[in-house]
Amino acid sequence: MRPDGRRADEVRPIVIETGFIRYPEGSVLYRAGDTVVLCNVSVLDRTAPFLRGTGEGWITAEYAMLPRATDTRSDREVKQGRPSGRSQEIQRLIGRSLRSAVARELLGERTLHADCDVLQADGSTRTAAISGAWLALVLALVRMWEQGLLPDWPLLHQVAGVSAGVVRGEVLVDLDYGEDFEGDVDCNLVFTGDGRLVEIQGTAEGEPFATRQLDEMVAAGRRGALQIMAHQNEILDPVLERAGLPRLETPQT
Repeated sequence: MRPDGRRADEVRPIVIETGFIRYPEGSVLYRAGDTVVLCNVSVLDRTAPFLRGTGEGWITAEYAMLPRATDTRSDREVKQGRPSGRSQEIQRLIGRSLRSAVARELLGERTLHADCDVLQADGSTRTAAISGAWLALVLALVRMWEQGLLPDWPLLHQVAGVSAGVVRGEVLVDLDYGEDFEGDVDCNLVFTGDGRLVEIQGTAEGEPFATRQLDEMVAAGRRGALQIMAHQNEILDPVLERAGLPRLETPQT
């Protein structure tokens, strides 16, 4: 058992509040334990410059952490004139994860812009941002569908992000800050509902790790992702039903 009583492959308690901000087309406050991320998706009537004239839409993301999201205050990145290298890396990861889930040729020349702001950080913020942003993205797509802006339903599959790592020789999922700090290996995984991987980011903090351990982290991460997807579906099922859209199939192991 872990310090908070979880099993090795059990994610932290998840609490999701939709419509947290009134104005975005999709808005989700996503809590995973003591990590809290606000994910807003806005629909903009323009596509990326390199897609103009193609009829194809774009999905992008921004990620930021509030100055006192952690136990010490950090300066806002706007004071530096640009996002930090870490923030740029994370927002590109979020963007790639979201783009994998949508048939962008059905969006028209529009951009769906996800803003992910970490209000409180206790580890695994990027994976929480992915899971929350995907949910906000679907809510925005439903709004577009109800407004008659989409020729067909563009959602391809479900997406959830989950962390995994090796801590004191044991594979754990959904690491909190303490576990991440002590971990020998840190891995971020992005899964689709049918069990495929969008991305793997893995790093040894000390000694290199074996491919066997990577396989174990992927397997444990998949079990954690299924728990996250169940929470996403609990929110989405009634929304999709009201809109006359197909519910997502329950992911299988």
